[in-house]
Amino acid sequence: MPLTFTLDPAMTPVLRDGVLDLWSDVSNAGGSVGFVPPVTREEIRPELVKHLAAMSEGRTRLLAGHDEDGQVAATAFLTFNTHRLMRHWVWLYTVMVHPRHQGKGYGRDLLAAAADAARGLEGIEAIRLTCRGGHGLERFYSSCGYKEVGRVPGAIRVAPGDERDDVIMLLPLV
Repeated sequence: MPLTFTLDPAMTPVLRDGVLDLWSDVSNAGGSVGFVPPVTREEIRPELVKHLAAMSEGRTRLLAGHDEDGQVAATAFLTFNTHRLMRHWVWLYTVMVHPRHQGKGYGRDLLAAAADAARGLEGIEAIRLTCRGGHGLERFYSSCGYKEVGRVPGAIRVAPGDERDDVIMLLPLV
């Protein structure tokens, strides 16, 4: 059964905790969403608070995907640029699908929903994201229409002696 996506859902305690659980489950399954396993909800909470603060200031929009049980199963945060010369594109951050739902096409569905949401924002012509090299994410994003437009070798240190590339991807919307 497909996920149900909502842009700007009401931030209830249930949603907040669902996003926090999703983020910790994805991280602990090896997902590259800003942490390296093992990680606790309490270690992730400050990063979620930053997203929530940006949402309350109107700088970030949450796209949440819920499964048939009403559980948070996927997220992406669309963040506006504040620089006056870069307001025509948005960043896509914290793109996650719960491990129990991976392999069902929900990642593609999430990216399509994010593109649709961005197309609905006035003046937005592209989506930009970064991903951690070494996981094959570049191939996945490319298969969804994103193009690699830059790479910083060794920019992400996941552990001493384990550096990964920071890969910059772009999806033109027009």
